[in-house]
Amino acid sequence: MTNTQVTHIQIDNYGPWTVTPEPRREVDLQTLQSRLYADLAQLFGNRDGYIFFSRFDNMIAVTNGLDEADHALIQESVGNRYPVTMSLSVATGTTPVSALGTATEQLQAAGSAQDDGRREVLRGQTIDEQFRTDTDVQLAHFDVDDATGKYTDQLNEFDTFIQIEQGYAALMKYMREAYDSLSFFVGGDNVIAVCPDLDEAEYRDACDHVREAVDVELKVGVGRGRTPADAGMDAKHALEECRADGVTVRFE
Repeated sequence: MTNTQVTHIQIDNYGPWTVTPEPRREVDLQTLQSRLYADLAQLFGNRDGYIFFSRFDNMIAVTNGLDEADHALIQESVGNRYPVTMSLSVATGTTPVSALGTATEQLQAAGSAQDDGRREVLRGQTIDEQFRTDTDVQLAHFDVDDATGKYTDQLNEFDTFIQIEQGYAALMKYMREAYDSLSFFVGGDNVIAVCPDLDEAEYRDACDHVREAVDVELKVGVGRGRTPADAGMDAKHALEECRADGVTVRFE
């Protein structure tokens, strides 16, 4: 059984801030968002966590191994370096969806995303060390089969983008609805899914669904670990074995 720890990250009062005292240039907002995501990727990554940008003003991190003090330090670092603050809510669950649901409810209970009075909330509970195991996190690294040969070297970039995004959208929706998993596009033709304790048949089913729905072929490597970093590296190795062996699913 997995025991995923998820952190919901939300920029405080971001919508009103973007138009106060007058609307800010979109290029400046995009720069702030991308830099903040990059900094958070490093801050969480240095502690063996994974973060995904979601909608940029909201982000989702898998944080097994990080305690409340780690979250507070990350929050403080952002507050010291950026013109915006962020609130964090942490929760755990046997599925990523249930953990994120609890984390989001805790954040919503603390005040609206556009509430000027809500600043740097830190809520929730992390997994005590004594209850952690080496199989708490299951990550799946999906990759479009021969994306370069089928799309990148054949189509213009925007049409390639459409094909990859269609595959991602079909996978994201199906993994959420069928398997209580959270899937995130991470660039190129790659998607990382945070999953409960799924087996090979279930991953194969997800790949079959995407092929039938949008005609995009996927491969997937699956890893388990005590931290997201451990599970993620195992998933990457398993994906390389998929490519080498010509199979659809591989567990490391």
